[in-house]
Amino acid sequence: MEVWVLYGDDIESNADLAHEARRFLSQGKKMDIDVKVIKPSQFDILVTQSERDSILIDGKAVPLPDFVFPYFNHNDHGYFSLAIARQLERLGVHVFNPADVIETVRDKLHTHQILAESGIDTPDTMLAKFPVDIDLIERNIGFPVVVKTLNGALGIGVFLLESRGAFQDLMELVGETNPNLQLIFQRFVSVSKGRDLRLLVVDGEVIAAMERRAQDGGFKANYSSGATVHEFIPDKEAIDIALRTSEVLNIDIGGIDLLFKEGGGYTICEANTFPGFKGLEKASGVNIAEKILESMQRTLEKKGGISRRMKKEAEHDATVQTRH
Repeated sequence: MEVWVLYGDDIESNADLAHEARRFLSQGKKMDIDVKVIKPSQFDILVTQSERDSILIDGKAVPLPDFVFPYFNHNDHGYFSLAIARQLERLGVHVFNPADVIETVRDKLHTHQILAESGIDTPDTMLAKFPVDIDLIERNIGFPVVVKTLNGALGIGVFLLESRGAFQDLMELVGETNPNLQLIFQRFVSVSKGRDLRLLVVDGEVIAAMERRAQDGGFKANYSSGATVHEFIPDKEAIDIALRTSEVLNIDIGGIDLLFKEGGGYTICEANTFPGFKGLEKASGVNIAEKILESMQRTLEKKGGISRRMKKEAEHDATVQTRH
């Protein structure tokens, strides 16, 4: 079985998700799975009816893998990267997660629109429109208010503005320097300040969970931003909301982040289609890379258990025998 992990940075660096890319490589060796990490920049997209069993990498036609896992960091999920995922899908490769799912989930407003429509608890969210009507924000969202860039990840582009004055100052700055910046405003869940939950869903099952806690009274609980991680045994409510979120967003493999609610229960913070799991493995003790690769093995078994390489070799052998 051959698996491609699409990742754009140097995997030997300290870049976001580089550790996870290395984990896939090392775990693949242990499981006798051919895992390759390929940068999106190495691809060229050629759409043709004649060549349907390969794709261009570094200018050369390369046979297709069995599975692809797009593992794009926050700088690397633009149109070109999504076009690669779409091309591989059109060529019959199983992609975890599909391009349309990645595109939906990276748009935080669209995500919350789907969740709200599906009756899944989510904080009130509003799309920014410049010039910003502060009175409208105060009436419908209130202060403090969480401000997020529409496509941010790993806690980048997320701010907590405590007062009307702080909010006005930031909006004036954005309006003067980059009025086309897409922002959303979200109701602040005060009881969950500096802490949240991450549940990892694979194949419709929660396989690991953790609680993240910001240090020194901070607001962001991202492990990549210095938060501490702790074991968390999810209750039925947490599991149910994570699974329902994955289902309505059509996520095969994803991290679902939950906030604690006043009086108990949870609300959705956001979903991720390429979640980091360094902290999750540390907190839970679960081998996440192994679980994801096992998911691909199960999918291959459902398809008959024959990899593309094995099928091609069998076809070649049959052709040779026919000639003789």
